[in-house]
Amino acid sequence: MVKKSNNERLFAEFPPVSTTEWEAAIAKDLKGADYEKKLIWKTNEGFNVKPYYRSEDLADIQTVHTKPGEFPFVRGNNAKKNPWLIRQDMDVCLDKPTEANGKALEWLQRGVDSVGFKLCSDCEPTFDSISRLLKGIDLNCVEVNFTGGVPGAKALPYILQYLEKGKFDIRQVRLSFDYSPLSNLTLNGKFCCEKDSSYANLQELVENVKSFPNVKVIGINGNIFHNSGSSSVQELGFSLAMANDYIQFLLQKGYGIDDISPRIRFNFAVGTNYFMEIAKFRAARLLWAKMVEVYKPTIETSARMSIHAETSRWSMTVYDPYINMLRTTTESMSAVLAGVDSLNVLPFNAPYSEPTSFSERIARNQQILLREEAYFGKVADPAAGSYYIERLTLSIAEHAWNLFLKVNEMGGYRDAFIKGYVQERISEVAAKRDANIATRRETILGTNQYPNFNEVADLNVVTAEVVTRQNKLKPADAIAQPLTPYRGAQAFEELRYRTDKSGRRPKVFMLTLGNLTMRRARAQFSSNFFAVAGFEILDNIGFNSVDEGVKTALDSQSEIVVLCSSDDEYSELAPIAFEKLAGKTIFVVAGEPQCKSELESKGISNFISIKSNVLETLKGYQKMLSI
Repeated sequence: MVKKSNNERLFAEFPPVSTTEWEAAIAKDLKGADYEKKLIWKTNEGFNVKPYYRSEDLADIQTVHTKPGEFPFVRGNNAKKNPWLIRQDMDVCLDKPTEANGKALEWLQRGVDSVGFKLCSDCEPTFDSISRLLKGIDLNCVEVNFTGGVPGAKALPYILQYLEKGKFDIRQVRLSFDYSPLSNLTLNGKFCCEKDSSYANLQELVENVKSFPNVKVIGINGNIFHNSGSSSVQELGFSLAMANDYIQFLLQKGYGIDDISPRIRFNFAVGTNYFMEIAKFRAARLLWAKMVEVYKPTIETSARMSIHAETSRWSMTVYDPYINMLRTTTESMSAVLAGVDSLNVLPFNAPYSEPTSFSERIARNQQILLREEAYFGKVADPAAGSYYIERLTLSIAEHAWNLFLKVNEMGGYRDAFIKGYVQERISEVAAKRDANIATRRETILGTNQYPNFNEVADLNVVTAEVVTRQNKLKPADAIAQPLTPYRGAQAFEELRYRTDKSGRRPKVFMLTLGNLTMRRARAQFSSNFFAVAGFEILDNIGFNSVDEGVKTALDSQSEIVVLCSSDDEYSELAPIAFEKLAGKTIFVVAGEPQCKSELESKGISNFISIKSNVLETLKGYQKMLSI
């Protein structure tokens, strides 16, 4: 047998198909439908995405041929493989450091490489409490992170003292602190102390760790923007602006970019938009490298972005919470494939309770499976060369950079936030996303679409505070309106919670008549529609007559009856059914039939369809039912 050349092109016998030919075929299949409306995705990021891409779409992308580990690091910081750290975080009160230490050691034995300690805000660290917290943790091998901002900064002197006494190798020790005065401004509308002293603390932290090459002390918390409803472009653009404020301050204090950049860690959220999130992290590294390059570093690695990712809080749900495992799995895949340095998977019950050993184990094992069984750690940037992802990366980078420049023109992040620009832009996107969820243009599985019909919340666990979106009021001493993180599902959760809290489940009866295909399709749609509010659904295969269906509906004592049939049959069936049910139940027609105006003239006022605002419509039915 003759051995074939490795350079032989596959499928060479097939003639190439030009873009013109593809477009002609698409136009034919659309049969006159609007190409823009049907196939162009108008993203929340502010740019449009085509239905397909070709090699010619990469012609203007300069980074396509760079290798992993090479400037501008769009393909990752590592030349070979993808060695991300599996991280888990815990809340820590320093009056019980031994308990937290024991938990951390258990995690490390079960596959974790990085531990995060979120110190409580009223913690007053001491050398004794820090020593007990870190006892037995090999800081030459394990990354340890202190989150919570100011408490971590207070703990740093004692941590350094502990390192000195423990005789650890300062070149191997990997620590991070997320001290960030601008994050405090973003979440609280004010600095943790006077602005000048907040920034002075920043300078002090950088100075204290100058002999430790792998210690990060400045946190750029882009996850705040994401969890407040921002787009990926805004998360990147505002994060870069925040980082640049710190760079400018430290440059004025005599530090060089090689002193500053290695001290910064970016903390991003990773959402459910799978390919967009992969592109977001690739674009983030590209932009950071280009930004640092302007400051003329003498060490190429200064342009590497250190990224810690956490699965999205915004996308998590209280109802049908096990679906959160699916969300965090796909989110983890996006983050890992994009080459983040470390990842924390939130436990599935994070929105409504303290993590349990089970939920923590599942969260940890999701990453272990990706590494050990799916081999995600074996290849650096497997998304490279994908026409689609490369274009997404460039589009996000361009729009995020333009946003960064806009903020810079306003005097930097601090000034832009105090003026309300950041809040205004994020609010616009969040409102659009909320509207898309309300109308089911954006699906939250198990919440606004395909709910668990039989689920009733445990009211001892799920409370009004958990499901209700709380908009922060501007504190009296604040200098700006703070951002309010929330979850996209909360409006629907609050809707369903009201039903559960009422102690009754209104019955919704499917009055299925006529055309088999249409009545089943509309009964399934209507059942799903009303189950979103926690109503009890009584579905039916079909009735032979209006009288039979009405009798069964009345016998069931249903509060709502939904007529499910075809448009052609509604003009005859709907008035008869309505007359027989008038005053005895709420009568609803499924769909938007052409005879709607005719039916309305006969007193029928309730219709549901794919055009309905599901949230507002269901609120209306709750009001009719005095819920």
